[in-house]
Amino acid sequence: QVQLVESGGGLVQPGGSLRLSCAASGSIFSITAMGWYRQAPGKERELVATITGGGSPNYGDSVKGRFTISRDNAKNTVYLQMNSLKPEDTAVYYCKVLRGPFVSWGQGTQVTVSS
Repeated sequence: QVQLVESGGGLVQPGGSLRLSCAASGSIFSITAMGWYRQAPGKERELVATITGGGSPNYGDSVKGRFTISRDNAKNTVYLQMNSLKPEDTAVYYCKVLRGPFVSWGQGTQVTVSS
């Protein structure tokens, strides 16, 4: 199994920035894609960004141009740099990792954008 530990969430004002981190441990061999999803109250979980093992990113439409996903394969860690944050970015952010047919989710970290 893969264990995921997320960090970096918090409260930020509109227009501010946050950086999320997700470190993988355990059965980390053969990890392929890593990514971030989010879920706001009363809404379905949605894609924020994913990144392949080769470093190719994919973004949800609502975050393109504001968020940047990256990964450090040596540290088995994926990052999400979030800039120009908006109140509608408020949600619990979840890390997701694929390893062959297996999917692992983190416990989630709260991001609140409010003045």
